[in-house]
Amino acid sequence: MTTFILIHGAGDTGWSWHLVSAALEARGHEVIAPDLPGDDGSLTLDDYADAAAAAVGGRRGGIVVGHSFGGFTAPIVAERVSADGLVLLAAMIPTPGEAPEAWWANTGFGAAVEAQSARDGGLTGSDDPFVGFFHDVPRALAEEAMRRERAHPSEASMAAVWPLDSWPPVPTRFIVCTQDRFFPAAFLRDLARKRLGIVADEIDGGHCVALSRPDELAAILVGYAEDLDPTP
Repeated sequence: MTTFILIHGAGDTGWSWHLVSAALEARGHEVIAPDLPGDDGSLTLDDYADAAAAAVGGRRGGIVVGHSFGGFTAPIVAERVSADGLVLLAAMIPTPGEAPEAWWANTGFGAAVEAQSARDGGLTGSDDPFVGFFHDVPRALAEEAMRRERAHPSEASMAAVWPLDSWPPVPTRFIVCTQDRFFPAAFLRDLARKRLGIVADEIDGGHCVALSRPDELAAILVGYAEDLDPTP
């Protein structure tokens, strides 16, 4: 059995993982998917990591998974709980000394979106959430996700630099969503190679793949767990 600690992205709650959680639990694994604090502009990335670590309790190990903005928080959590593995899903990859608000320009995000939008007729970067984020998510689930949105992350967490001095010494995997209309797949593949030195794995789905392809995503995560501990 593996414990998966699932860190949600901007605006989300732990609910965004509920289908993946069910799929993992059905396979005999434990899942912790906390609601990180929202609606408080003074909180920092350290506060978010504290909340996740508190949900884990005194346990150590497991696999930490961070989605989207959760890429800034998940490595901090992985370090604090001495994780066995770290997975970034369609996620921002921070570098020491970088504030989240600077990440967009530092990585060339805007140009990548503009280029992909030109290729796909404006689908990438669309302001319509049902086009830019939830295009492959069942409508009722997409509407529920939007109903649950909160003010997360805070202004303080966006302005402060990432608090780690280096990437944690944890086996790290990256998953690109091939139909992602928020973070173009080619952009993230390149970023994973440049910032982590790894070749990203892929899943066929949009940015909110935890809602659109939960079983497929759970299977990938279980595969990572088996790679870390191949004992039956």
